[in-house]
Amino acid sequence: MKTINKLVLALFFFGTLLVKADNEIPPAPGGGGTGGVGPGGVASPIDMYVYLLSIVAVVFIIYFAKNLKSQKA
Repeated sequence: MKTINKLVLALFFFGTLLVKADNEIPPAPGGGGTGGVGPGGVASPIDMYVYLLSIVAVVFIIYFAKNLKSQKA
C-alpha cells in the first residue's frame, strides 16, 4: 500500500509541475500579427492528440488492471 501512495504522490507532483509549466509561456513576439494558432498564441503540438492520448491511457489502464487481477487469482 505504501508503494501506491508514493506513486500517487509522484504523479500528483509531476502533474502539478506540468500545469505550472503551462502558465510560464513567454508572450509571443511581434506587432500584433497572428501566430500559428490564434492571435499570437504559442502552439503546443500535443493539443492535436489529446483525444487519442486519453483513449490510449484508458486502454492501458484496462490492460494493466486485468493483468493485475489475473496475477492475484
